[in-house]
Amino acid sequence: MSAHGTPTRVAVVGAGNISDEYLRSLTSYPDLAVTAVADLDPARAGAQADAYGVPVSGTTAEVLRRDDVDLVVNLTVPAAHDEVALAAIEAGKHVWGEKPLTLDRDSARAVLDAASAAGVAVGNAPDTILGPGIQTAARLLADGAVGPARTVLTLMQGPGPDAWHPRPRFLFAKGAGPLFDIGPYYLTALVQLLGPVASVTAAGHRPRAERTVGSGPDAGTRFPVEVDTHLSVLTTFASGVVGTSVYSFDSPVRRQLFEVTGADGVLEVPVSGFDGPTRLLTDIAPEAPWRTVPAAGAPAGRGVGVLEMARAIRAGRPPRASGELAYHVLDVMLAIEESADLGAPVRIDSTAPPVPPIPPHWDPTTRTSEGTEQK
Repeated sequence: MSAHGTPTRVAVVGAGNISDEYLRSLTSYPDLAVTAVADLDPARAGAQADAYGVPVSGTTAEVLRRDDVDLVVNLTVPAAHDEVALAAIEAGKHVWGEKPLTLDRDSARAVLDAASAAGVAVGNAPDTILGPGIQTAARLLADGAVGPARTVLTLMQGPGPDAWHPRPRFLFAKGAGPLFDIGPYYLTALVQLLGPVASVTAAGHRPRAERTVGSGPDAGTRFPVEVDTHLSVLTTFASGVVGTSVYSFDSPVRRQLFEVTGADGVLEVPVSGFDGPTRLLTDIAPEAPWRTVPAAGAPAGRGVGVLEMARAIRAGRPPRASGELAYHVLDVMLAIEESADLGAPVRIDSTAPPVPPIPPHWDPTTRTSEGTEQK
């Protein structure tokens, strides 16, 4: 790590579209210093470095050899997540990755085992779970606002990204679809709020073998659909909570819903972005009104997980959005696919550590000293 009292030095690997969101946040946090940007295309890395005032750009190999990099932010395509993560770990760097951790259990475990052997940390997206919206819901649930949780319902339905995305083919390929593209947001929040998953039972559907690009230069081009585009899932948590979820690119109606029902009411968790209010229903009378609880905490954006991870490393604790949490979510998603194929329940062998809520005064814009945290 960097010297006492100095920012954690970060390199971004992968200069695609998502890097803009990360670089905007990472370059604004006093506890971080972005020292390099890397990409397969050095010109693209250079353009992003220039745009955000980053002093160095180059290839991944060049950046990983640098002494002024403590933590690598891996924004490559999912198929390259394990390769880049393992190279960064071999170079002695901590790693934050975009979702999913990898595309299979063996490569994901290899990344975590290599990090453990090297004494470095792994964190992983989505970091929406660290935003003030879901954190407010987590604190309310932990404080018993609706009593002990009993059931949960989540819905993510829409027509799919092929209508608006100029290059949607990868979103319907193996390792994507609604489950792997959107599922990590819901599943990571589910595990954070309700604990690890014990088993899943799923049914999948692929009503169209092909889709059509709806916008951009390739509009009208047809491409194959390689994954189920609608999945219905029954989830049993280790705690005994039972959940029902839908992940669909086949609905003309757009719905996003995340409701935890407890012994004393219902908690509606915000699922869009990093903030947004939580709603509570604690009066079971007919037509009883919902109570809105505004998100408490400093605004956050994509990349806040990198900051939380850097502070965790300095404090000597695991990051909240940890590699083990990401592994469990990956394990659950793969089990959902397997259950849909088998037509039978699948037990989840992995688990995940508890994710303690972030205190409402936690502020990403505040400079902290090494080994201290805003508790």
